[in-house]
Parts: sequence; structure tokens; C-alpha cells
Amino acid sequence: MTVTATPTETPVLFEELDHREADRIEVSLLWNRASNGLTVFVSDGRNGTSFELPVDAAEAREVFEHPFAHAAYRGLEL
Repeated sequence: MTVTATPTETPVLFEELDHREADRIEVSLLWNRASNGLTVFVSDGRNGTSFELPVDAAEAREVFEHPFAHAAYRGLEL
């Protein structure tokens, strides 16, 4: 008896709604399909650090445009 595996698709949990990159810093606005939540994720290729900021829909664009200011306001040590 031969059993063949059929590939199954893993559902994508996050969808990238927007992305920008400059000076080795990448910023993504992500939507979590399971929780319906939004997150701004920042990866700094200059020093290898990254952080994420959960956001409400009303503030998503502002945080996406100015993630370091919002991280400092929220007390994140970068």
C-alpha cells in the first residue's frame, strides 16, 4: 500500500497591509486575521533590533509613519 501525502495549505495568520523601508529600517503594518488586531512591526537592520506596537485602527497610520516616537512615548527602551 502506498500512501501519498498531499500538501496542505497553512492559513496565513498575518497580512501585511503596508510596508516601507529606508536606511535599512523596515516598517510593516500587520493585520492579525485571528484576533482582528493591528500591529506596527519595526526591524532595524543597522543594529539588529526589532519591536512591535499594537495599535488601534484610528492610530495605525500615525504609528506606522512615526514608530520610534510612539515607542518612546510608550516607554519602550530601544
